[in-house]
Amino acid sequence: MPKADQRYTNIAITSVEHAHAPIVVTSDEIDAQLSGSYERLHAAPGLLQSLAGIHERRFWEEGVLPSDAAVLAGEKAIEVSGIDRRDIGIIINTSVCRDYIEPSTASIVHGKLGLPDTALNFDVGNACLGFLNGMTIVAAMLERGEIDHGLIVNGEGSRVAVESTIERLNGDAATPEMFREQFATLTLGSGAAAMVMSRGDLVDSPHRFLGGLSRANTQHNQLCVGQPDEMRTDTAGLLRAGLDLAKETWQEAFSKFAFQDETVDLYAIHQISQVHTQAVSDLLELDSDKVPRIFPQFGNTGPASVPMLLSMQEDLGRISESDRVILMGMGSGINAAAYELIW
Repeated sequence: MPKADQRYTNIAITSVEHAHAPIVVTSDEIDAQLSGSYERLHAAPGLLQSLAGIHERRFWEEGVLPSDAAVLAGEKAIEVSGIDRRDIGIIINTSVCRDYIEPSTASIVHGKLGLPDTALNFDVGNACLGFLNGMTIVAAMLERGEIDHGLIVNGEGSRVAVESTIERLNGDAATPEMFREQFATLTLGSGAAAMVMSRGDLVDSPHRFLGGLSRANTQHNQLCVGQPDEMRTDTAGLLRAGLDLAKETWQEAFSKFAFQDETVDLYAIHQISQVHTQAVSDLLELDSDKVPRIFPQFGNTGPASVPMLLSMQEDLGRISESDRVILMGMGSGINAAAYELIW
């Protein structure tokens, strides 16, 4: 079996929590700020809602760092888990956004959460797939008995990227090509999520992480490239390449692990846009009622989106014990993964 295929037998999800950024920014507000640029570049307003399906996104208050956002979710996850933070053996930060190039944002979150000096701490970066990758790292360590409990955190802030993009697109140097390349940046949202995972024999939680598989097609690593204040995306090219990899990865997972739509209760899919979510649902012939959407209100929150969706569905009572949940993520680079939970 390829090493990218992981199956686990003794891994519990003890808690999964999220934190919402407080400032709501509507797509109508962004359209209003870009009205002059739309007219000059002969671009149609309203595409954020009609095409991407994103009506709102959220920003943190000025001065809130990615570590601050991750701590908000991390504190909630530790409290709900009932685990003594002194027993946490690792914290992995999976945010695209970082406080600094160095030190690691994980080390800052480790300090703010008051975790023990025995707890490993480091960042894992893999675009929008980072949180799912973090889960598999912690799961592998738990399965081998290296640790008893692990914490994965994520804090994303889109304010700088979105506001910088609006400023650029309103500048005299803006071109129709620049608008097309940077349109996807305007779909980004902010949010935070955290998860405590434990050895299953040590906790009462019935939620089991069974693992799955991941696949890569890195010849497409230039289709979406980002910096803190700018992201350039070949939207059509990324969608095509992403769907090709999704078909290969997710159909293989469905076949290998007997994921069948009639036996799956919920699909937690990375939330990018209306076009992407519908295309994935059509490609895999998924029951749309099992594919909840949070992007209309929160935008694309990157690697936070899958755990945020899972936490929100739990809060809404839409996941019941023993439900079969499939986590599916895609990250620019490009990489894809599908993992299974029994809730």
